[in-house]
Amino acid sequence: MKFSQKLLLWTTIIIALTLGFSGYFFVSHVFQTSLEREAGQAMDENNILRFAFETAALNVPVKYDILQNSSVEQIAANLESGGQGGRRLLRISDEYRQTLYAGDGFDADDTLLELSGEDQYSYCVISLNGRYYIHTGSTINALGRVLYLETLRDVSQVFEERETGFAVYRRLTALMLLLDIIIMYIISSRLTKPIRLLVHATKRIAAGDYGYRARQVSDDELGSLTQDYNRMAETLEQNIESLEHEVQAREDFVGAFAHELKTPLTSIIGYADMLRSRRLDEEQSILSANYIYTEGKRLETMSLRLLDIIVTRKEGAKIQETPAEVLFAYVRSLFSTQEGMELVFDYDRAVVSADAGLIQTVLANLIDNACKASENGGRIEVTGRRVPGGYRFQVEDHGIGIPAQELSKITQAFYMVDKSRSRSRNGAGLGLALCTEILALHHTELEIDSTPGEGTRAGFVLADAGREAEDEETHS
Repeated sequence: MKFSQKLLLWTTIIIALTLGFSGYFFVSHVFQTSLEREAGQAMDENNILRFAFETAALNVPVKYDILQNSSVEQIAANLESGGQGGRRLLRISDEYRQTLYAGDGFDADDTLLELSGEDQYSYCVISLNGRYYIHTGSTINALGRVLYLETLRDVSQVFEERETGFAVYRRLTALMLLLDIIIMYIISSRLTKPIRLLVHATKRIAAGDYGYRARQVSDDELGSLTQDYNRMAETLEQNIESLEHEVQAREDFVGAFAHELKTPLTSIIGYADMLRSRRLDEEQSILSANYIYTEGKRLETMSLRLLDIIVTRKEGAKIQETPAEVLFAYVRSLFSTQEGMELVFDYDRAVVSADAGLIQTVLANLIDNACKASENGGRIEVTGRRVPGGYRFQVEDHGIGIPAQELSKITQAFYMVDKSRSRSRNGAGLGLALCTEILALHHTELEIDSTPGEGTRAGFVLADAGREAEDEETHS
């Protein structure tokens, strides 16, 4: 059952119970009040009849010491027929509670008579032949005798009015419930509209429409819930997009890795099979062995770079204060035997906060990429400058450059702008991916600016320790 239907059902039940009980108590209260009024009038009438009987008894000629039964019957008959609007119903009994006179239709039992005592007044409600009466009783003292006077007052109209009241109230309650159902249906529909919209949005998102948002139709708690739901959906969409990008990146990585393995392995297997299966002259043997060696070195370089990326992600960076001169000295010695390239180092002395080993790897990869992008005899400038907020490392070459549309992709694993040129120099497209991982651990990023045909500048900024080396001077 829907929430709106539950709300409508329970509201209707509560209102029905409320109207039912309140109507029952109201009609019952009116009935009880009317019955008590009739009982009071019946007791008053009994008292009047008693007084009238005693007065009439005093006017009876005195022939005997006590009032005779015949006189009692005569007086009772006169009193019974003297009522306004019809005969009264009364009964008179003697001292022994034996009936001396009873009007026609007076069929009440002797229960009230047995309970009556001298100078006592009592009454009860009885039902006779489908009608209701107030049965009253009192004592009469007349000429030395104690008699018992009983009357019946017809109060059937009061009971009929009660039944009419219940019938009217039932019809009124039914009408009110019908109106209540209509009104509560409208109210419950409006109140639960935000919930229905949230349910619809949930189904749309569950079906894969992550960009769908629930429409806010109120400013109350449900409106706040809708806002929170939409924020949650926004976060979910971002997380799903991030996961999809990560999955796609992994698939691309695996595909590129398989492709990069396939090419050198094919060459190695082919030339190894040639050496194994036939006799070659010295020149062909050397050429085949050279191909195997070159492709093997490329596989070695690729595996080492992948290992560096994995280790970097797992171990993180150990940030320490390190003189920039130490970093430049390492890469200078590393490329001191580089042939066909002019490497120029120009840097300011300073102390930076970094993991020296990882930053040396970044500089080595940037210089290596610059060498691969430059022709023989090309000039590569490695600089270090103190800038506001840190210390900037930069490697600049004057080689082939990188097209603008490729700049956003070159930090992806295995991506190479010129695959044939990179492979010829044992490149695998992992150097800049490794640099990106390392710099992320240092809370900085790689900045690349390139112009095709003119060259490329790649740099990054590290946090400055806030102090210089022994003196501020430039080294070349």
